Amino acid sequence: MNILMLSDVYFPRVNGVSTSIRTFAQSLARMGHAVTLVVPDYGPGSGQEQHDGHGEFEIMRLPSRVIFFDPEDRLIRASALREVAETLAARDWDVIHIHTPFRAHSLGVRLARRIGRPTVETYHTYFEEYVGHYLPWLPAPLLRASARRASRSLCHGVDHLIVPTAQMVEVLDRYGITTPSTVLPTGIDLSEFARGDGARFRAEHGIAPQRPTLVTVSRLAVEKNIAFLLRVAKRLVGEFPELLFLIAGEGPDAERLKRLSVELKLQDHVRFFGNLDRRTTLLDAYRAGDVFVFASPTETQGLVLIEAMALGVPIVSTAVMGTATVLRDVRGAVVSAEDEAAFAGHVADVLRSPETRAALSAAGPQDARAWSTDGLMEQVVALYEQLARPRAVATPMTAEASS
Repeated sequence: MNILMLSDVYFPRVNGVSTSIRTFAQSLARMGHAVTLVVPDYGPGSGQEQHDGHGEFEIMRLPSRVIFFDPEDRLIRASALREVAETLAARDWDVIHIHTPFRAHSLGVRLARRIGRPTVETYHTYFEEYVGHYLPWLPAPLLRASARRASRSLCHGVDHLIVPTAQMVEVLDRYGITTPSTVLPTGIDLSEFARGDGARFRAEHGIAPQRPTLVTVSRLAVEKNIAFLLRVAKRLVGEFPELLFLIAGEGPDAERLKRLSVELKLQDHVRFFGNLDRRTTLLDAYRAGDVFVFASPTETQGLVLIEAMALGVPIVSTAVMGTATVLRDVRGAVVSAEDEAAFAGHVADVLRSPETRAALSAAGPQDARAWSTDGLMEQVVALYEQLARPRAVATPMTAEASS
């Protein structure tokens, strides 16, 4: 099949959506399908970024500008959409897969109407829970209502939705969205998580082999609830005076979290590593942890939990939205309520017991097999084929496509 994917976000912007899109594109390309990905240009070097797939699929980067309230992200320029529209319309696509609800969505929907091809959109992000963190000067109820209204409009503009979890389907049902949907998590390529050397990471960063160590991998944003994990670490230091908490990731909340670690007197117990290479040092960082901790309440999937499982890192996590699906019936994780004392108690239990850590570690890779891309991508292709039927060609694309 010839598949066009469009997104307003991709590497070098590191987050779960970028990871999911890359996994989709690489997996489909390895199955023999032709994939073209249209994404923003993030400036010099972004086209050479390591996550571009090493030639496995085509990437078209469009000129974009910084978003003033979210400088990590980019907005594709309207002029770029107008210029690329004719090029894309001239090519023979079987399906158009949209991954984000902004200008990429607008281009994808109008292109599909012009050439008469089906549209699929993955609902990656629980926007109702996110918008207040990025536009804090506006009333939260108004923002949430606007997010729900926008979701209804956008979802009703495509032929089919891919939704990562059943919990997210329930949310969309509450919004009144009637577009047909299929629950299909992205999963991970398990072959990428067969490596990682925790001892090497510890040695390179001067961390003693026996030092009790927690690790989390996350975008540093308010909605990820990392401040909660810092307060949990504060509770643990009394019993584990050598405790170290490794935080891998970057984001707009980084400076606040660093200040909070100082306020909690955790300077000697927390290290921020920024974004690490997903093929090397990030795998090492995962494996350097005795316990992987996570408490985000807004995940549509929770891919980092699957990655930690695949690497055999014992997990203590809350289970909300997408993480509830990932952690259901697993044997490699301990599920906790979002209560500092309870969560700290679960982590302490794991740190105290080598036997518990060994059992959780051994079970994790088995749990992760359920999330292998191999079977999941076959379902995606079956959905594409079902939708790729002859369709009437609509009116030519107008300037509205670039609005």
